[in-house]
Amino acid sequence: MAVTLADIKKLRDLTGAGMMDVKKALEEANGDFEVAKDLLRKRGQAIAAKRSDREASEGCVLAKAENGFGAIVAVKCETDFVAKNEDFVGLVKLILNVAMDRQPADLEALKNEVIDGRTLADWVTERSGVTGEKMELSDYAYIRAAKVDAYNHLGNKLSSLVAADNADANQEIVHGMNMQVASMAPVALDADHVAQEIKDRELSVAIDKTKQDEVNKAVENALRKAGINPAHADSDDHIASNTAKGWLTEEQAETARQIRATVPAEAEAQINMKKVEMIAQGRLQKFLKESTLMEQQYILSDSKELVKDVLKKQNVTITDFRRVTLNQE
Repeated sequence: MAVTLADIKKLRDLTGAGMMDVKKALEEANGDFEVAKDLLRKRGQAIAAKRSDREASEGCVLAKAENGFGAIVAVKCETDFVAKNEDFVGLVKLILNVAMDRQPADLEALKNEVIDGRTLADWVTERSGVTGEKMELSDYAYIRAAKVDAYNHLGNKLSSLVAADNADANQEIVHGMNMQVASMAPVALDADHVAQEIKDRELSVAIDKTKQDEVNKAVENALRKAGINPAHADSDDHIASNTAKGWLTEEQAETARQIRATVPAEAEAQINMKKVEMIAQGRLQKFLKESTLMEQQYILSDSKELVKDVLKKQNVTITDFRRVTLNQE
């Protein structure tokens, strides 16, 4: 049977697929809408499977907050061109509205929410079939609180939510704190809220870095004692090139190689671990100060006030936050 423009428009409105894809599906389905929808869905699944090993690093992130509930959703795709497409952004808005209305418990529950007989995961797969790109409903975060504020950064690659304990909390301050979260990416409200695994990891990194600093210092001191500029002998390649340039004599080059070969092990064996642990603890405290919301300098304060001091003056208590980004950080 002949496929009319009205049929094409109707199926396009139902599925969001492109005009030519819809026309082809209707023709193959002999005008049967249900069969045509299945064909479009299968095409999307085939493309998704074919491109499953591709990296989806672009996409769209959106947040919304109403009546004490806020949600963030992110859908990934392969290119910025598709990420900015009106229909793709419209799909993310649809998913966000479902999240706001139904408040699912987690990402899997959100994927399985049904609209017009199809799960949201199916909607994403079908859109993949339209664009020919791998797509993924990758993130879902939410907060329930007396007051929740949503922030969407320009470009739809970063969104955040901030919660306050009072519905009458100063909106300007709460939104400012949301911009703080988006801009400064804190890992927790304060040191007490930082996960122990994060503290352990940062302390381990700090210990390794401090030990390496001590070894490097010993090597540099040994080089200086031998009359060699450490900057000219910080690697075997530099020793060779600086010897060729005449900045090191052959004798100095050989001495530098011997120092670099023997001093690190000697220095490591003599490391004062109490000193290392003390320095590492200092580095951990610096990390906690820079990476927790309450200890950060407030970005909207001209006098470089700390977030905790601004909140205290305004009598506002921030209880939680969420942040989702597709940007490389």
